[in-house]
Parts: sequence; C-alpha cells; structure tokens
Amino acid sequence: MRRSGGLLAALLFGYAFLYLPIGLLVAWSFNASRVVNVWGGFSTKWYGELTRNEAFLDAAWLSLKVAATSATAALALGVLAAVVLVRLGRFRGRMLFNGLVTAPLVMPEVILGLALLLLFVALEQAVGWPDGRGFATIAIAHSTMGMAYATVVVRSRLAQMDRSLEEAAMDLGARPLKVFLVITLPVIAPSLAAAWLLAFTLSLDDVVVAQFVSGPGATTLPIEVFSSVRLGVSPQINALGTLIVAVVAVLIVLAWRLMAARRGG
Repeated sequence: MRRSGGLLAALLFGYAFLYLPIGLLVAWSFNASRVVNVWGGFSTKWYGELTRNEAFLDAAWLSLKVAATSATAALALGVLAAVVLVRLGRFRGRMLFNGLVTAPLVMPEVILGLALLLLFVALEQAVGWPDGRGFATIAIAHSTMGMAYATVVVRSRLAQMDRSLEEAAMDLGARPLKVFLVITLPVIAPSLAAAWLLAFTLSLDDVVVAQFVSGPGATTLPIEVFSSVRLGVSPQINALGTLIVAVVAVLIVLAWRLMAARRGG
C-alpha cells in the first residue's frame, strides 16, 4: 500500500512539474495587468492585441511556410535514404553514407548553423545564389536537420516490414516502382506521417540554426518570441503560448480519435 502511494505521489509530482507551468501560462494570458506577475483581473485584451501585432503574425506565417516546406523535403529525402540503407544491402560507402545521413542527430546546432551560413555565403559569392538569407536558406537548413530524423523513423519501419506482400506483387507482374507506390508506401504510411510531423515540429521550434541562416525581413516566430522575451515578458507572449497549446491539444485529440476509429473499423 505504501509502495502504491509513493508511486502515485511521484506520478502526481511529475505531472505537476510538467503541466503546472503550462497551466500558469494559460491563466496569466487572461490577466488584465501589463505586469505579468501581478493579477489585475480577468481580460482577453491581449488576444486582441496579438491579432494586431504585425511582427508576430508575419513571423508565424513565415514559420508555418518554412516548417511545411522543410518537413516535406525532409520526408522525401528521408524516404530515399531509408530505402537505400534498408533495401540495397551492402555497397561501397554504406557506412560513410549512413554516418553523413545521421550526423545532424548528434551535431550541435551551433556548428550546423555556422557551417550552413558559411556554405550560403560561399555560394552567394561563387554563383550569386542565394541572394541574401531568408525563406529559402531557412528551409534548406531545416530540411537538413529534419532529414536525419525522418530517415531514422522511416528506416526502422522499413526494416520491420514484411516483404512478402511486395514479393507477391512482383510475382504477379508489378514493376518495382509501382510496388513501392501501391504497396510499400501505404504500409509505412503511419511512419511517414510521424516523420513529417517530427520534422515540422523541429522546424517550428528551432531558434539556433534559424538565427544563423535568416536575414533582415525573414524572422521566424521562435526568434521573434526570443527577442521579445529578452526585453521582458509581454502578456502577448502568454496569449501566443496559450493559442499554441490549444492548437496542439486539438491536434492530439483529433489524432486519438482517428486512431480509435481506425482500430474500431
């Protein structure tokens, strides 16, 4: 009995440690006072001011475009890399290729951001592209990071996949490309979705790499929030955080419902 009580206490402490700060963030977003740690009554005015904050709105739109673009590119590259590592067997340079693909997983973001910055500067001097740093450079940098995670996720699923379905389709005359599109991709679809969402989240959350490869007029939402917080926490930050928490919660509930419906079906 004591053991179960101790486990329950540890569980409650863990949940409180994780979610109590989020609860406080949500509560203070409805504070009427401009001072974030002094309660001045209930108000939703900061949400209204947030919708009129052009800097936050532009940064959020840029972050969403970059995240969607980089996640899609990272998924495509990750699938190709996973297929090469799982289906082609042993080949010369396999260990080197595997190391290059997974290097961003263990490489510090400061080093990765600096390396990409030097690359873009060298390319601009050599061929004139990119002309400054903005959406394209941030998307390429985030694709480089996300590709490593996408490769790991898709590779693990491909390695566990039963190849008898593919072999049966090829025995019936289907070409390898059609087998991959019609058989393989639908089977590994959950891992594709997980890889895309992981790359999307990493891009949306990144600050370090984006600071190196972004330029004037191309500020992502995390950089904008970080710059704003350094000057003092604004109640608008609390409102923005609450909206993000709400969106994430809705997406999680929808995902649970879809999974439950699929299992029930």
